Amino acid sequence: MACLGGGFIIILLNALLAVAVTATTASGTCGFPAVFNFGTRTPTLGPVGGIRAGPAPEWGELLGRPMGRYCDGRVVVDFIAHKLGLPYLNAYLDSVGSNFSHGANFATAGSTIRPQNTTLSQSGFSPISLDVQSWQFAQFVTRSQFAAKVNGVFNGLLPKEEYFSQALYTFDIGQNDLTAGYFSNMTTEEVKASIPDILNQFTAVIQSVYGQGGRYFWIHNTGPFGCLPYVLERVPLKAPDVDRHGCGTPFNGVAQLFNEKLKETVAQLRRDLPSPSSPTSTSTPSRFERPLVACCGHGGKYNYNAKYGCGSMKTTANGTAVLVGGSCKDPRKRIIWDGVHYTQAANKYVFEQIVGGKFSDSGVPLKLACQTKL
Repeated sequence: MACLGGGFIIILLNALLAVAVTATTASGTCGFPAVFNFGTRTPTLGPVGGIRAGPAPEWGELLGRPMGRYCDGRVVVDFIAHKLGLPYLNAYLDSVGSNFSHGANFATAGSTIRPQNTTLSQSGFSPISLDVQSWQFAQFVTRSQFAAKVNGVFNGLLPKEEYFSQALYTFDIGQNDLTAGYFSNMTTEEVKASIPDILNQFTAVIQSVYGQGGRYFWIHNTGPFGCLPYVLERVPLKAPDVDRHGCGTPFNGVAQLFNEKLKETVAQLRRDLPSPSSPTSTSTPSRFERPLVACCGHGGKYNYNAKYGCGSMKTTANGTAVLVGGSCKDPRKRIIWDGVHYTQAANKYVFEQIVGGKFSDSGVPLKLACQTKL
């Protein structure tokens, strides 16, 4: 549906150093040995799992067990890991049963690029902003290398030193910075004016990760958040500001501006960092139903209620707890999962469009990203 149109642009930054040779297999394809994920919109629970309780059972049902995904199943980074032949990523702050030998997830649901001046309970935005994730990664690199020298029992659970320069680094963040502006009563013009500073801070993190050894970056742009129930419910619009699909045009206009400025930011990174490439994906799905309505939720025009979200229980007059935030019958036909995040079907569609390079400027598939030259 058109509500996803232009919403997923993938930018690959690739520094062609000697490691590009060691990161390829005999078949000539890229053999990324690890993935390090940052941001928010690939909505794994991430480090928030180390702060508060995880999602209710409705989340992750398709995987058959709790997976800490704000989704009915897999998110984009899960499909990326699977395509590379790697296990799903564990959250950096997940202290029980984690294996980081193939990478780690630093992304957190609700994260922003810029630190927020509110608590998690006040706004729903994570205190683990992108700069904190970058700091966590720096600590992870240092401590992993120290553990390798000690040659302790944890060696098999940590990435090899050379993996940090061979790994794929994925980033998906920025949308929450924009919605945070609206939720704090900023005007559209004020939100637009905040974009340069947001991207300056994003650039600083990319440069920091590059300084830690990162060489292959997969960066998503922001989606059309003017089509998401949690925004449409919280910031109601009048008819002139709603397009024919029911999406908020001011919100999507801000998203488009952010994406334009992100491309400019990447162009600058091309000049600052060696030999990047920038395939972009702009395809739209057509097999989905009710694109603005959440699959899992409770009541209202968008099946979204901030008080009774996906998986929520409500106590009746006789003391019986009943599920009021249940899932729709077939999430495979829906785009929006819980009013905020996308379904596994939507995530899979996005991944399928970008992995082969079919909808990219340069046509570079994931398996050849490490060999790209300008």
